[in-house]
Amino acid sequence: MAGRAGGGPGMAEVVEFRVPAGSDRTLLVWGLEPEPGLEHSLFSAFSKFGPLYSVRAHRNAAVAGPGYYAVIKFYSAGDAGRAQRTCNGQRLFQTSPLKVCVCTKQKGFQQQVLALNSNKCQELANHYLGFNGWSSRIITLQNVSGFDGENEELGETLQKRSVKYLCAVEVTLPNHGVRTRGVALGEADIENSEDPLEVVTASRRAQKLAVGKALSSAFQKILLIVLENGKVAVEYNPTQEELTDSLTEEELKGLVQVSELSLEQFDLEEEEVLSDLSFDDELPSREMPSN
Repeated sequence: MAGRAGGGPGMAEVVEFRVPAGSDRTLLVWGLEPEPGLEHSLFSAFSKFGPLYSVRAHRNAAVAGPGYYAVIKFYSAGDAGRAQRTCNGQRLFQTSPLKVCVCTKQKGFQQQVLALNSNKCQELANHYLGFNGWSSRIITLQNVSGFDGENEELGETLQKRSVKYLCAVEVTLPNHGVRTRGVALGEADIENSEDPLEVVTASRRAQKLAVGKALSSAFQKILLIVLENGKVAVEYNPTQEELTDSLTEEELKGLVQVSELSLEQFDLEEEEVLSDLSFDDELPSREMPSN
């Protein structure tokens, strides 16, 4: 996860395109008064210190008396620390002062490194790199339904069919000379294969899922080095998939086609992947500029 490098004036923090897992990035806020739009008020107040992964407000347990508490997750430990020091004891948007503390290490604190969904990857990239500081495009998006040996038994009408798409996406950071690729699989069930509209809808869902997960996969190889003066450096940190970054587009399309028989390797687990799905949006075009 994000970590600190160096010390003194040159201190820097590494921010990854991952779900924040460290307790030093998580703030606990309590003494909150009930009000409409509480989470929105918290987001407005705390996002001034840096990009937020999540804001969750909860009603106090009965033994703690009336009121609410909130858990706020930052991507950066530095931002979380600044927010805690500035906001603790302040009223912010309510009449009584809030108490804000950085979460202490707790047993069983989630340390699993989860990929960030594509919407949040784009938010983070926009914040640190600027809307014009990166772009993405779809290299290939292929229907691979049926390649993993699905067999439909005669008379078996209850078996759910599904549609699968395999996508390769390229992310470019022109100012930093970095180019990475991600490959991922998207799958959606077809409830009623006799209904043409249902097949089309499931296909669109699978395509959007594949594009989103491939975009997320490409961002996983990028490390943001946030310096104390606010400037951002970028480091390319390839995973076991770095082969995909060195291939020509034709070679990559060929590799994707060859790999259709072992689709499981591209079926990435992704945190909150459902937030990538919107049935109202159109599919991203093959050229997907960030602005």
